[in-house]
Amino acid sequence: MKRRDFKKRQKKSSKKRLFLKVGLLLTLSAFFVVAAFAASLQQKAADAVDRAYEAVPDRPKPEAREVAVEPAHDNVSILLIGVDDSDIRSQGDSSRSDALLVATLNPTEKSVKLLSIPRDAYVYIPEIRKQDKITHAHAYGGTKAAIDTVEEMLDIPIDYYVKMNFNAFIEVVDALGGIEVEVPYDRLEKDENDKNAIQLVKGVHRLDGRHALALARTRKQDSDLMRGERQQMIIQAMIKEATSVKSITKYGDVIDALGDNMKTDMTFKEMMSFLEYAKGGMPDVQNVNIEGYDDWTPYGYYFKLDEKSLEDVKFQLKSHLELDSDTSQLTDNGTTVTESANRAPENEY
Repeated sequence: MKRRDFKKRQKKSSKKRLFLKVGLLLTLSAFFVVAAFAASLQQKAADAVDRAYEAVPDRPKPEAREVAVEPAHDNVSILLIGVDDSDIRSQGDSSRSDALLVATLNPTEKSVKLLSIPRDAYVYIPEIRKQDKITHAHAYGGTKAAIDTVEEMLDIPIDYYVKMNFNAFIEVVDALGGIEVEVPYDRLEKDENDKNAIQLVKGVHRLDGRHALALARTRKQDSDLMRGERQQMIIQAMIKEATSVKSITKYGDVIDALGDNMKTDMTFKEMMSFLEYAKGGMPDVQNVNIEGYDDWTPYGYYFKLDEKSLEDVKFQLKSHLELDSDTSQLTDNGTTVTESANRAPENEY
């Protein structure tokens, strides 16, 4: 080999080694940046959850939960409470629940059942020992009264709760960059401050937080049932957005958005264990709905639940949580008949 050719080959080899070194250095740098970002994000999340943590006082452990559940391994239930509250209309524990959704999670199936409870459902409220609209339960006794009422209604234990006000909802949707949903109709709707300032337009749109909240809250155009279905659609859109790869860089903004606008009895460790559901993509989310009918009385409007539909929902949620159903028995034709000795008596208006 000629000396000139040898020098050329040596020069190319040196350039190749330099390129590999630079590539390795950039890869390591990127790794450390990502690791630092993840550590920073984890600490930020831990601090936010610590601020949000609020145990429910004087709440006995449900009979079905003799042993504490572990979200990463056990089937659990979460009550999502959206309170009728914001900076302008701050009411604290005396605020009504504008949205109540129950999520049951089954890690083996990697599935979630999502139930939206009609806002004006006429149910027994243990706090006041009589029946009223379920939206009033939180106003009567805060988080505990809302949880007790849902447990009484569905005959399942509520393992955790997450409560957010209007501000948190708006800011989380905005932090995700909006959500894509189908708006069913054109309507001028109230904003978070009860001003007619939100114009909803029929069709598929990417909505910001204020428009998404208006869509979730409106019920004048159709019914409480349709409102529940819209809320389920919005929650699913938020889950889809949050579990997409492109949203990873937005997690810090989402944590900031929750800030002091969220309360939960989940610890940071318990909350992190729910990430198992997001591994490998979005979990299978199945909507569950309760049927009923409008009931106009001299004392106002109520949504009366259809008993057969309610029993079917109870059965679905218990099965998903893999709980023994001691209040249900199957007839020969497979239909469910329920005779619960603990059912509260129907009260007069």
